[in-house]
Amino acid sequence: MKRNLILSIAAASALVLTGCNNDSNEEVEPSELALPGTPIETHIETPVPPVKLSELSFSEAPVPTTDAQKRDILVSEKVTVNDKEHHIGFHTIIRSGDEVGEGIYGLVYDKNGDAVQAADASLKISNSNDFSSLLTYGEKIFTVTHFETRPAAMYITELNQNKTTGKLTPKWTKNIDFSAFNGLWVPCAGSVTPWGSHLGSEEYPPDASKVDENGSIGSYYDPMADYVGGDLKALNPYDYGWTPEVKIKNVNGDVEVAKHYTMGRFAHELAYVMPDKKTVYLSDDGTNGVFYKFVADNAEDLSAGTLYAAKWNQTSAKGGGTANITWISLGHATNDEIKVALDAKKKFGDIFTVAERNEDNSCPTGVTASNWAAKNECLKINDGMEKIASRLESGRYAGMKGATVEFSKMEGITYNPQKKEMYMAMSRTEKGMEDNKYKNEANDKYDKGGSNDVRLEARNHCGVVYKMALDGYNVTTMESLVEGVGMDKDEHGNSCTLDGISMPDNVTFIPNTDTLIIGEDTSYHQNDMIWSYNLTSKKLTRIQTTPYGSETTSPYYYPDINGFGYLMSVIQHPFGESDQDKLQSPDEKRGYTGYVGPFPVIK
Repeated sequence: MKRNLILSIAAASALVLTGCNNDSNEEVEPSELALPGTPIETHIETPVPPVKLSELSFSEAPVPTTDAQKRDILVSEKVTVNDKEHHIGFHTIIRSGDEVGEGIYGLVYDKNGDAVQAADASLKISNSNDFSSLLTYGEKIFTVTHFETRPAAMYITELNQNKTTGKLTPKWTKNIDFSAFNGLWVPCAGSVTPWGSHLGSEEYPPDASKVDENGSIGSYYDPMADYVGGDLKALNPYDYGWTPEVKIKNVNGDVEVAKHYTMGRFAHELAYVMPDKKTVYLSDDGTNGVFYKFVADNAEDLSAGTLYAAKWNQTSAKGGGTANITWISLGHATNDEIKVALDAKKKFGDIFTVAERNEDNSCPTGVTASNWAAKNECLKINDGMEKIASRLESGRYAGMKGATVEFSKMEGITYNPQKKEMYMAMSRTEKGMEDNKYKNEANDKYDKGGSNDVRLEARNHCGVVYKMALDGYNVTTMESLVEGVGMDKDEHGNSCTLDGISMPDNVTFIPNTDTLIIGEDTSYHQNDMIWSYNLTSKKLTRIQTTPYGSETTSPYYYPDINGFGYLMSVIQHPFGESDQDKLQSPDEKRGYTGYVGPFPVIK
């Protein structure tokens, strides 16, 4: 691949986003052959959980109050495991713009393998480091990092590990090529599969119903033209909004790349694979979004399977609410089947016919309502396009099939094998989750044309973390676990209490303990925070804060890498979302990929 690296790193301009196999032909299970629109549940036995848990507690990181502290990374100094103290801290592995080996970490490339340049001819380097996985191959350790930009970047970096201290340092870094998929789009959160691959996301897919004659869809989509030399007509909006997977093939760090069309196209935040290696839960970080489940035909192979959408059957409106969850099948598909439609460049009008609503807001006879993304549409699926609609327009299709399309900004997902529970963050419970209200005032925009399944008593702009009960690996209930608490805005812009969560984003669980980790992506705390939450004592402990205008991304726990535990912690786009006027040096804007720890192996 050609690389235009003539310019120095000092001249490079930062690109900041301020915002996010083979197919199997084997016979599938009968439950996976359900007709689209049919409620269905799956049941797979869960391993017996361990009886005794280790006790874990963190010393508390302070709330930053001075200007120096608000520019810094504050972190717990120690963790206590079963009465034994261990010193920990935040350790930077690599920052955006760092040159390691022959690579520049975060440099954005186009389809031809050339470095993307800004109008002033400087290189575009993304400061939007997001999910960074820790993967092993043989005795080698790698981190795969995706950058939340348009066009996006994804890098693989080989790491050295100090065998005595556990410290991780970079050896080399290189860009991962997504040209076979016409590039990578706004990858946000991610996870590591049980078989050791990096599972990413593509957030906020472009609305294919809004393409202009010149190929434009607006200011958010149009920067993607940099990937194809500036030609918007060379882009296909349906190429973006999927679940990418990266597998390491050998000790040299060569990779196999896929986008899994089987798991639908929507504002992917995170895909989490359960221990059965077939069931995947997927969150939708949009307005009036859908909670999805995917069941693969075969373990460790996401290229074929059945997609489901959740139905919220409310039992309580208090706080974040409580509900029984049933699942509606959106049908079976394979990557290859959907790839045919992408190659044929199917357009929105090929899939749907749109009708105007009647005066009473009902849809004409033979046309179905969908309120996905609060669009209040009347849609008819064109002949032969049912399966294509289920994957290229998963949100619209789910709404047409009667699923709940009212969830607000679903974020991270994690699993607790001891309690057989799953957890998911919602950064705000509002809009479609209110009962014909917006910001607690009468407004039917987000429920009009929908089923109004979620009817909470009040909006919570500080967000909620939900607990989900499982039957096998099938979610059956959702209830509020941890809620943020609002307050009058103070002089620093804080409008959620500083001793509690604000707009929870990614979550991770520390195995063999009772500890849930909760990260933030908030505009209601001046400095974003990461928390530990003890499921027994219900105690929240602040364990990290990040600099002005940054987001905490990628908190993800790795229990044992050569005898050390690591809590990955990425600090995205410092000074990117707020407090730009406080920036003193361009170097302060560079993102951090690092970790809290090292921890002992906890058994």
